[in-house]
Amino acid sequence: MKVKKKYNGLVIPTITPLTQDHKLDHEAVERIFDNIFNYGGVPFILGTTGEAQSLPNDVKLDFIKLAAKLKQPNKLLYAGISSNCVADSVAIANQCADEGVDVVVAHLPAYFSLTDDEIKEYFETLANKSPLPLIVYNIPATTHTSIQVNLLDELSFHENIIGTKDSERNIDRLKQSLVLWAKRLDFSHFLGWGAQSVHALFAGSDGLVPSTGNLFPDIYYKMLVAADNNDEQAALLLQRHSNLLGDIYQNKRLLGGSLAALKSLMESAGLCHSYMMPPLQQVSPADAAELQQGLQNIITRENLNLPIYQ
Repeated sequence: MKVKKKYNGLVIPTITPLTQDHKLDHEAVERIFDNIFNYGGVPFILGTTGEAQSLPNDVKLDFIKLAAKLKQPNKLLYAGISSNCVADSVAIANQCADEGVDVVVAHLPAYFSLTDDEIKEYFETLANKSPLPLIVYNIPATTHTSIQVNLLDELSFHENIIGTKDSERNIDRLKQSLVLWAKRLDFSHFLGWGAQSVHALFAGSDGLVPSTGNLFPDIYYKMLVAADNNDEQAALLLQRHSNLLGDIYQNKRLLGGSLAALKSLMESAGLCHSYMMPPLQQVSPADAAELQQGLQNIITRENLNLPIYQ
């Protein structure tokens, strides 16, 4: 039987909705959070999907304060603290603790290449200085470094490092990780690779962090329920829908372009505007129309019941 841990479930890497003058759009945050909460998810703000590395500190702090106010009782709130400056990451972690965030998440700095010893010391320093539990975030697509599984396993025994979010697209790494941590009560594994969600859940992963969940959290909620009930057929159908919907905004785009496309689809659903924080740019009107048509084609072909688009 799968072990139920404290840190588990559906964690949505929330976009940062912006106004035209690049301030936080408070009303959009409330709509997005309501959509997440309605389907059993919790927010993870200031991550990759949230354009965190492009946000000024005042927008970050505004988001932290608002997210904490909107947090549901007995539910967790996750926030990213990643920076190229360790002191800045620690300062953000302290601000998160002051406002009521529950867990902080950090990936590697993305400028200097680091040795394994430097990587270990970096995360141990953050864990020692953070007043909140820390999740180690592996995302070589942006940091250009993969945190080796054996090194991450060493870090997993630090008393303030409670899990990992892994977005590396490497099936052997995923299998190795779950052999190590699926049954560890004190360390949780979250997958940020949408295409392997069902495989990970059935192999013992504790939760999902899907960017597509900003639009369709119901798919992943149902996927988690199917996995809990050992209903592989239902889970695989949901995996198919996740793949098709993710491909609409991710396929043949750079990461920044995929985030702009996701915001465009969210705008068409009435959740937010599609404004991006520079240097990223909005999609063109023609591209927005193509995205909407692509989504409608899938909804029709697959006979999908997607609540946000009803």
